[in-house]
Amino acid sequence: MGVDLKDLIVAKREISLSELRNRVIAIDAYNALYQFLATIRQPDGTPLMDSQGRITSHLNGLLYRTVNLLEEGIKLVYVFDGIPPEIKKVELLRRMKHKEEALRKYEEALKTGDLRAAKMYAQQTSKLTEPMVEDAKKLLDLLGIPWVQAPSEGEAQAAYMAAKGDAWASASQDYDSLLYGTPRLIRNLTISGRRKLPRRDTYVEISPELIALEENLRELGITRSQLIDIAILLGTDYNPEGVKGIGPKKALKLIKELGSLDKALKLLKGAEFPVDPQEIREAFLKPKVTDNYSLRWRAPDEEGLVEFLCEEHDFSEERVRNAVRRALKAFKETSTQSTLEEWFK
Repeated sequence: MGVDLKDLIVAKREISLSELRNRVIAIDAYNALYQFLATIRQPDGTPLMDSQGRITSHLNGLLYRTVNLLEEGIKLVYVFDGIPPEIKKVELLRRMKHKEEALRKYEEALKTGDLRAAKMYAQQTSKLTEPMVEDAKKLLDLLGIPWVQAPSEGEAQAAYMAAKGDAWASASQDYDSLLYGTPRLIRNLTISGRRKLPRRDTYVEISPELIALEENLRELGITRSQLIDIAILLGTDYNPEGVKGIGPKKALKLIKELGSLDKALKLLKGAEFPVDPQEIREAFLKPKVTDNYSLRWRAPDEEGLVEFLCEEHDFSEERVRNAVRRALKAFKETSTQSTLEEWFK
């Protein structure tokens, strides 16, 4: 879910994919995979599956979206979640209950023949299992795309890699990346293009959006630590409820006037948190990350991909081979460009 900072983002701009050419972008893998699981479904909400009943929606989205981005000359690295922080238990429990309720409503909608409602509720039941994650990593290996296993939050690891300079930006739909310190956040990267609005027969064009952390902090007149304090007042994955009656504008005003969360909480008597606010602040300022990774892009393995996707998971061989040819062409063009740039340095 993440914290909703949309109303506080004062500096952002739409960008074209071409502006990201030759840039390394660290993608929050779970965020992207859940998007694919939610959107790539049958009319009744059933996800794509192979003949063995194994879900393949995430592999379908990962393959074709990755190839599309490779054709734009973007150097991708996917970052996978590790063990969630202990203080995230409340949010994880909330998500589990939400999915159980959505599943109940999905089954009811199917019984009544309301396919639109069924698909809507089905999208909220998505769950990534360990075998599904391992399949996603195998697909990336075969595509020649590097991936990083984070020790904890993938979004924090991606932000760390961007702040360190190993990536130009991190990509996620959640604004938490800014709290973790990414210098640049790209939203809509894995969902850009023509998309249908939920519960409506209307389509819109979605473009990638670039948000620069320092520019926004400067415009708001706050520090990153104060942005974290604002987020805690609004509610994060570590304290989902936030403080009752506090919205974005009021939270910003309080922190700017009082300077810190500690002082704000003295004023907001009765505010309750499932964990110590200082622990939440530390989770964003000092998350568990690793330097144990290597970013190396390789040519895709066509036969390996055909065996994995077509023979194991019933993908169309013609479509897979076509996607691989596109990926291989993109790899060669990007490699040639990188070699020329190194030559003329």
